Amino acid sequence: MRKRINCMILDDEPFAVKLIADYASKVPELNVLYAGSDVFKAMEILKAETVDLVFLDIQMPQLTGIELMQLFNRQHNFIITSAYPQYALDAYQFHVIDFLLKPVTFNRFYQSVEKYFRWQETFQQQAGNTEESLFVKADRKHYKIATTEIIYIEGLKDYIRIHTESDKIMVLENMKDILEKLPRQQFVRIHRSYIIPLSKIKVIEGNQIQLTDGTFLPIGETYRKLVSEWVQR
Repeated sequence: MRKRINCMILDDEPFAVKLIADYASKVPELNVLYAGSDVFKAMEILKAETVDLVFLDIQMPQLTGIELMQLFNRQHNFIITSAYPQYALDAYQFHVIDFLLKPVTFNRFYQSVEKYFRWQETFQQQAGNTEESLFVKADRKHYKIATTEIIYIEGLKDYIRIHTESDKIMVLENMKDILEKLPRQQFVRIHRSYIIPLSKIKVIEGNQIQLTDGTFLPIGETYRKLVSEWVQR
């Protein structure tokens, strides 16, 4: 039996709030902590309570959904509700489970919730593994890399180079996709060209990070706030 999860509904349209709240009331596993349009009240709840899932509109007057996800992306899961399909690409840069195009039907809403639970079950199974590893294909071979051996990952146009304690492996992959395959509580992107494991950070000084092997890497301007959030945890 699935446990009940806390969720939040945030939309600047009262009708949309009422509709999603009504849908949520029909799903026993969903406990709605807040349903409304006040972004700042929602932020306070996100900071103070355990919120597992947020149903979020993109276009809001006080703070956009994109801006809110920039603030809380690492701590919460989002399902986007929007009348504008052009926002889908921007939204999926964050930890978005699904994108619901308005008007949202109950069937589509329920499918989205089920998608969250499937993702959560898969994530919990992976977290239960004592040895986490990453499979990558390079030079017509499949390499199994223990995530604990990764020093950092370097982006090189259409390729990435995985620097481990004993090797450097060039893989046809992009930074966004490889980050999604890594344990999200253990790795952080610090630059458009660099992903590092938190366990390998030795010193953060100014706009650069020194790793435990002595390597210095820059912190990209876009990622400074994210790095700061990780440090403050």
